[in-house]
Amino acid sequence: MKIKFSHKFVNNIEQIGEKLWQEFACHSTPFCQYAFLAALEKSGSVGTGTGWIPQHLIIYQNKQVVALLPLYKKNHSYGEYVFDFAWANTYQQYGLRYYPKLVCAIPFTPVTGPRLLLKSNVQQSEIIKALCQILADKMQSEALSSMHWLFVDGEFSTSLAEHQQIQRRSVQFQWFNRQYLDFTDFLQALNSRKRKSIKAERNKVVKAGITVERIHGDLLKQSHMDFFYQCYQQTYLKRSGHGGYLTEAFFKQIFETMHDQVMLIIASRDTQAIASALFFYDDKQLNGRYWGAMEEVDHLHFECCYYQGIEFCIERGIGQFNPGTQGEHKILRGFEPIYCYSNHQLKELAFHEAVERFISTENLTIEQYKQNAQKLLPFRKAEK
Repeated sequence: MKIKFSHKFVNNIEQIGEKLWQEFACHSTPFCQYAFLAALEKSGSVGTGTGWIPQHLIIYQNKQVVALLPLYKKNHSYGEYVFDFAWANTYQQYGLRYYPKLVCAIPFTPVTGPRLLLKSNVQQSEIIKALCQILADKMQSEALSSMHWLFVDGEFSTSLAEHQQIQRRSVQFQWFNRQYLDFTDFLQALNSRKRKSIKAERNKVVKAGITVERIHGDLLKQSHMDFFYQCYQQTYLKRSGHGGYLTEAFFKQIFETMHDQVMLIIASRDTQAIASALFFYDDKQLNGRYWGAMEEVDHLHFECCYYQGIEFCIERGIGQFNPGTQGEHKILRGFEPIYCYSNHQLKELAFHEAVERFISTENLTIEQYKQNAQKLLPFRKAEK
C-alpha cells in the first residue's frame, strides 16, 4: 500500500516553532538546532536581502508531522562551500537563469550532519521518494533551476542518488580521538619529526608571551562576544573586503541561547586580547568555525584553531574534531582526509546530464586526492 504524504512550505522557522522543531532535531548537530537556525533568521543573517530565503518544509502523514527539512531559495551561491559557479556561468552563456535555486543546507556552515529530520517511527526510505517529488514539483511551479543538498551524511547521500540526485564528493580534514590520555599522548602517535615540529610551534607561542584561555558555558560574557566579533570582521575584511556574512546580532543571540554548545578561545598578551576562535560542540564532535586576529603572531592560528581544540576533545572525551574547510596543512598535524557529500538535480535534462558527467570525472579526481592526502599523514603507523 502506497503511503500518502502531504506537505507545507513556510518562510520562517518560527512558523514551525521551537517545541516541534526540537522534537525532531534534539539529537542532531548544534547547527541543526532551532536556536541556531532561528538566530540566523532573527538577526537578519538570512532572509530578505541576503539571498537566503527560508522555505522550510513540513511533511505530514495522516495530519501528523513526520519530517522537517531546512530549505532555502537562493539567489546566489555564496556561503555554501560546495561550488557551482561554473554551472551558473554555463546557464548564463545559454541564456538561461540559474538563480533562484533550492538548497537544503545550514547557511554558512560546511559541516556534515542530518538534513532530513524524521519522526522516530518513520523510515527514511519511505519518505525520500515523496520528498524528491515534492521538491521537483516546486522547481517546476516556481521556475527554480535546481535542487542542491549540501554536507549530507554518506548514507543519506547514497539514498538521494537513487532518485536522480547526483552524488558529488569533496574532502575535508578531521581529527579523531583515539582515546588519547592527553596532548602528549596524541603526540606520541606521530612520527618524531612532526612531534618535534608541533612542540616547537607551541613553544614559540608561549615565548611570544601569549596566553590562551578557553571559555564556555556560563563563563561567556558580552565582552567576549564583542571582542570575537571584531576579530571575525577583521578576517573577512582581509580576505573578502566585507565584514562577514553573519551579523553581530546573530553572535549575541547564540552566546545567549547556545552557551552550553559554544566554546570561545581568546589569546592575549599582557592581558590584552589579540585573537579569538569560535567553536560549537556536542558530546560527539567539536567544530571549529571562525577565527580572527588583531595582530599576526607566528603559529598562533595553529594553537588556537587546532591544538587547543584537540586538547578540549581529549579532556572531554569528544570523539571527533572538524576544524573547518580546506587547508592541506591540517594533514601534517594529524587531521585525516574524509569524504563530504552533496547531491544535485538540475531541472533542465541536458544540463543535468552534463553535470552528471562532470561530477563523475571530478569524483575520480577527489578519490585520488584523498588517497594522496592519506599517504602524508604523520602517524608512526597509519591509523585507519
